[in-house]
Amino acid sequence: MIKHLLSGADLDADTATEILDTAAEMATVAGREIKKLPALRGRTVVNLFYEDSTRTRISFEAAAKRLSADVINFSAKGSSVTKGESLKDTALTLQAMGADAVVVRHPASGAPHRLANWVDGSVINAGDGTHEHPTQALLDAYTMRSRLGRLAGLSVAVVGDVLHSRVARSNVLLLSTLGAKVTLVGPPTLIPVDIAGALAPATDVSYDLDSVLPGVDVVMMLRVQRERMNDSYFPSAREYARRYGLDGPRMRRLPEHAIVMHPGPMNRGMEITPEVADSPRSTIVEQVTNGVSVRMAVLYLLLGGNNR
Repeated sequence: MIKHLLSGADLDADTATEILDTAAEMATVAGREIKKLPALRGRTVVNLFYEDSTRTRISFEAAAKRLSADVINFSAKGSSVTKGESLKDTALTLQAMGADAVVVRHPASGAPHRLANWVDGSVINAGDGTHEHPTQALLDAYTMRSRLGRLAGLSVAVVGDVLHSRVARSNVLLLSTLGAKVTLVGPPTLIPVDIAGALAPATDVSYDLDSVLPGVDVVMMLRVQRERMNDSYFPSAREYARRYGLDGPRMRRLPEHAIVMHPGPMNRGMEITPEVADSPRSTIVEQVTNGVSVRMAVLYLLLGGNNR
């Protein structure tokens, strides 16, 4: 098993499948009266978050606690970071406190890779800038496999703000490794030039959502990250929703078995309508539930997988 999880490219098919299979075992814990395992008792997991987060931070905290690990939640707000402390000095402080794993979210792309050079424990990338978010890709793959029974051969459309999406990059890398076919869909201004070839040569790009929908098994809508946009990438929110938003009529163009995904948080009414988000085809709530099981599996395998 790998020591760090920094990128979807870190996972080959066997390692990714081992994580997904372990997550399926961890999911059974949620159905127990006492939702705890002693697997990581005595280990310390630090959640090091320099950006705001709800789902990811709470998911990692729940995962670590269900494995009986000690959890330290570190937020940049209210810490010495506001006084100018560097990432390296923070890392050395965590190292001195005996952190076995550091889960890091940082606005700078590449920060988790730097952190991995400074600490002895495992580093898990919980999102770095506009780069990657590998555990989100794992929970997305787990959700697809749970709903559709397989990953190999699936056709997946990733739609929206690909330019600023770390979720899109990790999903392209992981799903391609596991045998799925990914198509990136969005306005030309929000799809980087040659991103498909750079990440996975078999990835397609389309600027027409309506032409893609009838042939996909999964449509994954991405949040429009307006907080990262300093320029005008499309005329208006209304125009974006008209061209690239998933509404009821578009959802009905999907094959009967197809599912709708979204990593959250959602801009309801922009990239996805409430009718679609709350429909039986939607897996958005399932993704949150599955995120705990997948992150339990990642922590378990990185910190204790050889001591079954």
